[in-house]
Amino acid sequence: MKQTLTAAAALALAATPAFSADKITLMLDWFVNPDHGPIIIAQENGYFAEAGLEVEVIAPADPSDPPKLAAAGRADIAVSYQPQLHLQVHEGLPLKRIGTLVATPLNCLLVLADSGYESPADLKGKKIGYSVAGVEEALLGAVLNPHGFGVEDIELVNVNWSLSPSIMSGQVDAVIGAFRNFELNQMEIEGVEGRCFYLEEEGLPAYDELIYVANVETVDMDAANRFLAATEKATQFIVNHPEESWEIFSGTSPELQDELNAKAWVDTLPRFALRPAALDEGRYVRFEEFLHGAGLVPSVNPVSALAIDPGAK
Repeated sequence: MKQTLTAAAALALAATPAFSADKITLMLDWFVNPDHGPIIIAQENGYFAEAGLEVEVIAPADPSDPPKLAAAGRADIAVSYQPQLHLQVHEGLPLKRIGTLVATPLNCLLVLADSGYESPADLKGKKIGYSVAGVEEALLGAVLNPHGFGVEDIELVNVNWSLSPSIMSGQVDAVIGAFRNFELNQMEIEGVEGRCFYLEEEGLPAYDELIYVANVETVDMDAANRFLAATEKATQFIVNHPEESWEIFSGTSPELQDELNAKAWVDTLPRFALRPAALDEGRYVRFEEFLHGAGLVPSVNPVSALAIDPGAK
């Protein structure tokens, strides 16, 4: 009798169509690094699969592309930055924040520790490197203006993502866009001590550094909700099992198995959003009003034009 039931069950399974997962294309903001921990852990631990998702994670050839591709519906979700989102919405891109990945600022204005620069005020007339035109110039201007000068009073140098090398070599006196969990560690490993002027301590409101953005008119919001739930589960696993999580994360690529990524992992862990879908509306109001007050955007958009909590009813 047991053999008959087993055969019948096998026939029933053969006649049942295979489960088809919903596909999501996720564009990262840059190459895979510890900032993307919850995404990689959700993938490796099977949380996306449990949520009925097949997630294709793509690193961009050009870091400026992901938001544009999401806006055009050519990527379902993109990893981007809150300050960039505000400016892009004013430029007309149909994007909204649907979730948060890293819930604190990482960006800083970086100088050498022994440079003698005690505050941004000391950088008047100096060379400052940057990588992303527009948004980083705007943030830099907001940091410098309270000291009585602006970007027109310094020499801007596009260092093409070579942030730490450009300041260590003396090509520039400071860089904007350096991440405190990455470039500081990179310099320390090279035997050079850096010093960060933290943007949120220099007059900018606190903001979400890394966010998930999408064109809500084209993205499957049910699938997006399941994506966020899976990354939330992954973040909980990371917090509960930081060392095991690092082993899983670094095990996905030999390029991640070095001292820099190990240090960055430790520094990034407390900054992951514990509730990725949850929206702090006040944070978006304050940053939008700040940008307008600084003359960086022409008007004040309501939060509804910038961000949503996809799980809110």
